[in-house]
Amino acid sequence: MPQISDSEWKVMKILWTNSPATANEVLENLVKNTNWKSTTVKTLLSRLVKKGAIGFEKRNRTYYYYPLVTEDECVKAESRSFLKRVYGGALKSMIANFLEIQDLSEADIEDLKNILDEKKD
Repeated sequence: MPQISDSEWKVMKILWTNSPATANEVLENLVKNTNWKSTTVKTLLSRLVKKGAIGFEKRNRTYYYYPLVTEDECVKAESRSFLKRVYGGALKSMIANFLEIQDLSEADIEDLKNILDEKKD
């Protein structure tokens, strides 16, 4: 699974929801939340192609980009990397830390209990 930077994640999120897309279409979606120029977007798209995260198809003189990896695959890989990098792979420590800093509703607690119960089976 390719290592994806924060900036590349923004591009990937657009392609996961709107693909195939041209560089200009990606830029149009990013203008709302960034001040990136066209060259920045094209650089990010090129990096993602090199990493094998996205592919492209050339139609006439226009490139259309599409994801080669799913969002779920990338989220899982990023989660494993974060767990290993920050918590040394100790899931219990990570969960305990998040539970300390995050307020949970009764529904959240019940959902977490259900997830843990499913893991038992």
